[in-house]
Amino acid sequence: MNARISFPKGKLKCSGLAVAGLLAAGSLSAQAQTELTMYYPVAVGGALTDVIDGLVAEFEAEHPDISVDAIYAGNYDDTRVRAMSAIEAGNPPQLSVLFSIDLFDLLEQDAIVAFDEVIDTDEEREWLDGFYPGLMENGRIDGQTYGIPFQRSTIVLYWNKDAFAAAGLDPDTPPETWEEMAEMAAAVREASGGEQWGVMVPSTGYPYWMFQAFAFQNGHRLMNEEGTEVYFDDPAAIEALEYWVALTQEHEAMPDGTIEWGTLRQNFLEQSTAMMWHSTGNLTAVRGEASFDFGVAMLPMNTQRGSPTGGGNFYLFKGSSEEEQRAAMTFIRWMTDPERAAAWSIETGYMGVSPASYETAALRDYVEEFPPAAVARDQLEHATAELATYQGGRVRRALDNAVQAALTGQMSPEEALKQAQAEADAALRRYDRSR
Repeated sequence: MNARISFPKGKLKCSGLAVAGLLAAGSLSAQAQTELTMYYPVAVGGALTDVIDGLVAEFEAEHPDISVDAIYAGNYDDTRVRAMSAIEAGNPPQLSVLFSIDLFDLLEQDAIVAFDEVIDTDEEREWLDGFYPGLMENGRIDGQTYGIPFQRSTIVLYWNKDAFAAAGLDPDTPPETWEEMAEMAAAVREASGGEQWGVMVPSTGYPYWMFQAFAFQNGHRLMNEEGTEVYFDDPAAIEALEYWVALTQEHEAMPDGTIEWGTLRQNFLEQSTAMMWHSTGNLTAVRGEASFDFGVAMLPMNTQRGSPTGGGNFYLFKGSSEEEQRAAMTFIRWMTDPERAAAWSIETGYMGVSPASYETAALRDYVEEFPPAAVARDQLEHATAELATYQGGRVRRALDNAVQAALTGQMSPEEALKQAQAEADAALRRYDRSR
């Protein structure tokens, strides 16, 4: 079974004049629409705008008293900037899907409302507690829930089974450890006569995210829960970056320099690399476009398995009326309903955000037919919250620069991470509660 979401072709909106005319004719009894604005990021592959447009149209058909204007604003950073600019201009959105790791910055700018302040029924409280705890780590602070998971992911390993077989490897056995990944990647590179890389890990776009996976697999967490401290220059973190660099310099299994996030999926589909680390949000697109047999697995481990979670949460913004907040809650609950979350996961490759979504007939049957659809969910058992701090942009930029400096040979992993630590410490100094 390959369930898909069925969408109406157009949004069911009536202009004020049309409604007035219908009312005058005695043909319609309706109340005025509550209008909602939602900024939405489109950061990975797939026709997500079409999917979201379809969902909005379906919601509006079921809730003719609410209209939702979905504004697509590029990647997560672009979307946050657009949303904050709208707030500064006096036109705040009522809700948006932004990076789960934007929480601290949104709180500091006093831009969002806790869902706990809006819900008022036992049913809503039960809904709030129905998501995977691992996905809620980036949405809760000080006992309050500010982010509801929707477009969520973990990093997974995609591998080309045909390339593995050509290199004399078991096509159905992905690497379990760092050592195995390096060996398998080198074997593919050698067997192809240098025509195919063994593995590619993207180092643009979200290099901090990939590095966080390496560090966590080496038993190290990069930040505290309060968002006030980071631990970039810990020996375990340095060792993790040294391994990443070694995939190129020692094992000759990965290209020199940086690897583009935005084109990596195409590199994999064109068989330029036998393995890639990427978001599970690419799963449906890879399945639809791959001309070869491929597999999906949890990331390899060193001292432990692990991947940071990733992706976007729903947020409620201040400046909305009580009516608008209730309408936004209606939309968010509708979007995260188990049946809809299941269909969304099948359509896009993103995770179903609640255990109940995987208990639906649609997603249960889909996982049985296509087991890779369960990998990101199963990896939640070994997941950690994505890197999130106050001054998040500055802190992540420091780490991104360090990763790229090490991968391009400009600095050693230790030098790069010590510099990133110093820059992050400077950015976070005023948040140090021990001072």
